[in-house]
Amino acid sequence: MSNGLVSRGPSPDFVLTLRPFLGAGWLMNDVRLTVRIDLGSERALGPGKIRLLEAVGRTGSISQAGRSLDMSYRRAWLLIDDMNQCFREPVVTTQSGGAQGGGAELTPFGQDLIAAYRAIESQALAAARPQLRELEHELRQRPRKAQRPLKTSLRVATAKR
Repeated sequence: MSNGLVSRGPSPDFVLTLRPFLGAGWLMNDVRLTVRIDLGSERALGPGKIRLLEAVGRTGSISQAGRSLDMSYRRAWLLIDDMNQCFREPVVTTQSGGAQGGGAELTPFGQDLIAAYRAIESQALAAARPQLRELEHELRQRPRKAQRPLKTSLRVATAKR
């Protein structure tokens, strides 16, 4: 990449977390790897922001990108604005509405940021694969007994009488 995002390698702020599979991600049966890059003490770049940038690239719209991820326009706009403020270059540019409607576009830096994150994610998965397999092997194999749903209000408790 022209800006050297990938060639620098992981920094001390590189964080790996393991979480049960809840959606998209690197799946190894019940274990997946999630990469979050802390950018100082108040900002982070992780799979949610990267998926949002990818959706903007596909749809050409912040509102459509947000909807495709079950996210409000405000939430999507705030996340993109935060990323635009975080880096020296913007990740997304926008055009105001009008007769043709507005739009949003990934900048070349935004495209590079996605590629850098995905490369880090792939390298982290490759490095962690043996340990992930060990963790997967240690997971409980039998399903747990189904529990009755918790009663959440008096109305629910008395409605069954």
